[in-house]
Amino acid sequence: MPQGYAPPPGPPPSHGPGHVSQQPGGYSDYAPPPGPPPSQFQDYAPPADPPPPSETKNNPFFSNNSGPSGPNTEEYAPPPGPPPPAKGHNPPQHDWQTAVPDTALLPPPPNFFSGFDRSPANNATEEDCEAGERWCAQYPMYQPLPPQGPGVLDAIRAGNIAVYAPPFFRGELAQTGRGVWRARSEKGAGDTCLATYPPLYHVAAHSPLLPGAAGGRKKKTIYYEVRILDEGSGGSSSGRRRGEGKKEEEVTLALGFVAPPYPAFRLPGWHRGSVGVHGDDGHRYVNDRWGGKTFTRPFRRGETLGLGMDIFSSSSSGSGSAGGGIDVEVFLTRDGVESGRWDLHEETDREQDLPVTGLEGYHDLCAAVGVFDEVAFEVVFAPERWLWRDGYEG
Repeated sequence: MPQGYAPPPGPPPSHGPGHVSQQPGGYSDYAPPPGPPPSQFQDYAPPADPPPPSETKNNPFFSNNSGPSGPNTEEYAPPPGPPPPAKGHNPPQHDWQTAVPDTALLPPPPNFFSGFDRSPANNATEEDCEAGERWCAQYPMYQPLPPQGPGVLDAIRAGNIAVYAPPFFRGELAQTGRGVWRARSEKGAGDTCLATYPPLYHVAAHSPLLPGAAGGRKKKTIYYEVRILDEGSGGSSSGRRRGEGKKEEEVTLALGFVAPPYPAFRLPGWHRGSVGVHGDDGHRYVNDRWGGKTFTRPFRRGETLGLGMDIFSSSSSGSGSAGGGIDVEVFLTRDGVESGRWDLHEETDREQDLPVTGLEGYHDLCAAVGVFDEVAFEVVFAPERWLWRDGYEG
């Protein structure tokens, strides 16, 4: 049997001097020094007084460059008051007259916000509006008539105009004299446009662009009057129209001009090639199926209203080019006195206003009277019976 080994006496070397025993009764040859560690001592205290003044600024941007007379250690304060102006120089002045020109020389701004989505008085249905558009698409505007004989032109000049009612018109229409017609629509009657012939504006005879047209003049005026009668004129009561209350003072009539053909079941001014002034709201309509634009006060019973168009060459008005176009102005009269006028080619809203094609002097134009519900009136085409004259020459 091999010889065995016995453990040496005493604890292992790890329990010798310098080792801190983890067992109870352990010992260590090193004890911590008294007091806090050296890092806790404050070896330096700040001086009791403020630092002494320095000959240089305590500023990293201060430059202590030496000049000819030694170090630049002096400080300078700015002189009192503002700096003196430069000699021989006048400060520029703001020329406001150039920046803001005289606005009286500018044309009037476009009336963007005067249009209405709906009339504040009466409105036809969307179905009727769409039907009118389909009708206009199916029947485009006629080309101007060829030159007519002397009899037709004499009839236009004398106001011997015929008025026609469509078959569905609920009312009465009769001629009471040369160039004078009387009509009455029944209560609850639908929209109706009374057409006329011959046209008051005949391109072949009246265009201001023709040599010697209109007797050598560069202007043609077309005009007629309507007198609202007290008898048989009531307010709107049709259930298809906006507003439940009946307004006895409303005059449900419209004065207008149209380039034929035009839908007989729609009022003038609502579709292409037409212009109208409506009596229930006083708005003007030019190819406007919505609510029109503000123009005049509503019509009243007993009034005589007149609607006219001045058609003249641009070169004679001074507003067009030398090449010669046609300008058109529309005007309204009340009891023989002009009460409003507008330029057909005024600035318009490109996204909302529709074209005025058909009214610009290149198509024949007929008078058109629109009615609905109950209203009685007299239409006068004979110039000698008008209340308005104002130098009318035909």
